[in-house]
Amino acid sequence: MDEVAAAIADPIRREILEMLRGTRYTAGAIAARFPISRPAISRHLRVLRDSGLVRDELVGRQRYYALDTTPLRELRTWLAALDEPAAWEHRLDALATEVHRTRRERRSTTARAPQGPPSSGAPETIDNKENSA
Repeated sequence: MDEVAAAIADPIRREILEMLRGTRYTAGAIAARFPISRPAISRHLRVLRDSGLVRDELVGRQRYYALDTTPLRELRTWLAALDEPAAWEHRLDALATEVHRTRRERRSTTARAPQGPPSSGAPETIDNKENSA
């Protein structure tokens, strides 16, 4: 993973990888697109090849370079793990959900609860033994 991260750290190498996406080129064709020397492009291609991001194929007298994204999987997995919320964040989310659900249930229970016996219109009287004597 360190070799892959080091390889993609350079903007020239990232641009070469983008060029090779979906197609293949010779070293000369790659070098023609950059304002740097052919030996510099060769060094960039060697770094990309050593990291596994680029594979080369000899066809006649021409060497073609193509993108290989397999080494990016480990880096992608590591980055995805960093992007996931921590375990305590999941627990806080679960707590917030439970609080919301409980409040909703209380509101619906209160709305459905019986309000007591219907009023007959007459005021209620309280029997008090002291008053009836």
